[in-house]
Amino acid sequence: MVDLKLGKLPDRTPVKLSVTITPDLQAGLQAYAVLYAETYGVEEPVAELIPAMLSTFLESDRGFARSREASARRAK
Repeated sequence: MVDLKLGKLPDRTPVKLSVTITPDLQAGLQAYAVLYAETYGVEEPVAELIPAMLSTFLESDRGFARSREASARRAK
């Protein structure tokens, strides 16, 4: 077998998730989308921004990252 630098790609099958949010959160998300469009010159629907926002949040949560790393070590 050839040793490639690029490992096998993870499952990228989209998962649909439905949530209910408060009116205040909806207003905040809409305001964020407006600021995003002003900043980057591209309008993106809130539904397109939310997955990126959640990923950024999870990646920046150091306590969560440490917990996941510890869980992965225990699973080996």
